[in-house]
Amino acid sequence: MDLLSLSTLEIRQICYFLMIVKCDNSFSRAAEQLHIERPPLSQRIRALEKRLNVELFDRRQRPLRLTPAGRVFWERAQQALEQMDQAIAQTQRAAKGEIGHLTVGLSSSAANGLFSELLRRFCDRYPSVTIALQELTVEQQLSAIESGQIDIGFEVISPLQLSDRGLEWQVVDEESLVVVLPEAHPLAAETTVALTALAPESLILPNLQAFPFYQTFLDRCALAGFQPRLVENTTATWMLTILSLVVAGVGLAILPSNVLNLQRKGVVYREISGLDLVRQMLAVWRSDSNSATLHRLLLLLKET
Repeated sequence: MDLLSLSTLEIRQICYFLMIVKCDNSFSRAAEQLHIERPPLSQRIRALEKRLNVELFDRRQRPLRLTPAGRVFWERAQQALEQMDQAIAQTQRAAKGEIGHLTVGLSSSAANGLFSELLRRFCDRYPSVTIALQELTVEQQLSAIESGQIDIGFEVISPLQLSDRGLEWQVVDEESLVVVLPEAHPLAAETTVALTALAPESLILPNLQAFPFYQTFLDRCALAGFQPRLVENTTATWMLTILSLVVAGVGLAILPSNVLNLQRKGVVYREISGLDLVRQMLAVWRSDSNSATLHRLLLLLKET
């Protein structure tokens, strides 16, 4: 593509030419449609022909006809301007966040909880936006947000972890913790399980390094007068893996209440009485992000 040569072409001249053809090669009717006088229109077309070094109209014919070169130019110019028109429309939609890409980092808690409904509403409203989901731990999300690899993250993060990092955040959900037991476990017969009843049990927690919130649970156990017996020889990060460990009899699991949305044969879920502990799910994004699609998602979050 010779951009220097093309820069000498005027789109207005091409539009005038296409209008004349649309008006059955009538300069007079085209001039009326364009709200200009006929002589200036003729001058513009002569200038276009001079620039192209071809005759677009056979002026010896009456009524006026396109030359073979003029017909080729009409077909290609029409296609080019249609693509230009689409490009302008798509660009304007992209600037409004109606099309484009959005990369989201989330934990399994967010995926099992509010995010599925948020995603459904966003896709219904902006079907032309492509969304990429990445399941990441807390630190992985923060690093990916800071580096621009993802646009927004959803995770249980302490606001203290976000200070001085150029990040903004919004609380989007709150949830408690539940205990997951094998169906045949004696405590499964209870409607709720007391926190102190967990003292003699082997407990499975998500990886503390990946999910530091669970340290707060350990602190609450200490306040209740016992040190939890953690399963040390088996570590897991994601919920489905932890549920499998419960079914296998490795121990009881402490998980966020959104796990209730997962149906797993062989386990039951029970509330924990005496545990006054609520997790806050945050949406986190870069304060200097100029993503229009992210802006649309944030507006939707405010409606939630």
